[in-house]
Amino acid sequence: MSATPRPKRDAGDQVAQRQEGSPASAGPQPVIIGAGPAGIRAAEALVAAGLRPRVLDESPRAGGQIYRQPPAAPGYTRTPATLYGFEHRKASTLHRLMARLAPYIDYEPNSLVWNLDNGVLDVLRDGVSRQVPYRQLILATGATDRVLPLPGWLTPGVYTLGGSQVALKYQGCAIGSQVVFMGTGPLLYLVAYQYAKAGARVAAVLDTSRFSDHAAALPGLLRAPVLLAKGLYYMAWLRRHGIVLHQGVRPLRVLGDGRVEAVECRTGDRTLTIACDALGYGVGLRSETQLASLAGCRHAFNARDRAWLPTRDAAGRSSVPGVYLAGDGAGIAGADAAELSGERAALALLQDMQLPVDGRRIRHLDGRLLRWQRIRDALERAFPFPEDWAADIADDVVVCRCEEIPAGALRASVAGQHSRELNRLKALTRVGMGRCQGRMCGAAAAEVLAGACGVGPDQVGRLRPQPPVKPVPVHMIVEASSFAPETGGQP
Repeated sequence: MSATPRPKRDAGDQVAQRQEGSPASAGPQPVIIGAGPAGIRAAEALVAAGLRPRVLDESPRAGGQIYRQPPAAPGYTRTPATLYGFEHRKASTLHRLMARLAPYIDYEPNSLVWNLDNGVLDVLRDGVSRQVPYRQLILATGATDRVLPLPGWLTPGVYTLGGSQVALKYQGCAIGSQVVFMGTGPLLYLVAYQYAKAGARVAAVLDTSRFSDHAAALPGLLRAPVLLAKGLYYMAWLRRHGIVLHQGVRPLRVLGDGRVEAVECRTGDRTLTIACDALGYGVGLRSETQLASLAGCRHAFNARDRAWLPTRDAAGRSSVPGVYLAGDGAGIAGADAAELSGERAALALLQDMQLPVDGRRIRHLDGRLLRWQRIRDALERAFPFPEDWAADIADDVVVCRCEEIPAGALRASVAGQHSRELNRLKALTRVGMGRCQGRMCGAAAAEVLAGACGVGPDQVGRLRPQPPVKPVPVHMIVEASSFAPETGGQP
């Protein structure tokens, strides 16, 4: 499933032909938030149409999480093939594309969009916040790990799978000298393979999904034979190099006094204790939807992703005119689908500006995106969410680490204060009120609440995000109301 761009004239030639005073040059620049696969392809399509988009990227270099680039520092010699494995050609293609686009876009790395309201973004960069107006906005905000707490998960040495990958790709180091990877999802095997390939010692891979889940998903995964072959290769390679793989495990606890020393799990009727000094853990991915919420986008519960997602049409239009959604931030589908959806959202934006677009290209993108949705259905069948987790988590296990709220406090609020909605639970217990604003604990809190109420997670609502969507200095919030658009953050 190659995502190599179709042949076209150079983006710079397209820009050079833009006429001053045309609709493409009227009003504020289109803004893209995120420079991963979706954001880069969206920028390419807008530049080809003669627009000059602004691309705001929280990372120091473009590529997103999946194609994260190492620091541009002397002495860092790891090759793309070493960093990205089978995906190194796709990663290099996107990195080169972003370099070619550089003269024709306004790219701002290290830029955190922490709020948006009424057509204006609050953007923090280099310790200074400023306001950026927009008329058209493409949200390509990506995804992060979904973590379900277990006893000992706050022990130093426990990382998310994504965090483990960042350490390897960006910092060139492993999270420990003897690492266990646990959870479920394709990322589990990919990160374990990347670590072992880099020379790290992987003690075990513990998958909560079962062999029967993988077998049941096989007919659907045959729609993506290259993807399937890669997954089978990772598993075979790990086994061939002596790494233990266990499927159908039930995580029990992380053991250690001041540092991870072992992971305990159950498989069948056996309890396993596996020595390690670090754990990479994650149960699939969840979309970063906070900015879409602040923009006023309508959300609906997605049973496959087990999450509330912003609604969009097939082209990526949200319920808010001028706001478009692309990539994993609008629903988990993977890097290849993100590239397609980024371009499709940009074409929808151009259509809404009454600029010419290629109808055949639109039909091609729509067909490929539909195919990827079917593949995503199969992947979810192969790596299902552990629905019995909420019933098994002990009362003393901390769910919200920012506010140190245990599962028992959430259940007590249901029993004693009749909390049946997530925001009421937040008000009564402070779950989700900490630095992460529920980004890390919100999914787990919803599962505990739903379990205590005897309903599905679709019946307990979703956390209403508040700015800032990620931590910023307090004075930024105090002074935000006095910032003028594009003043460089001066009151």
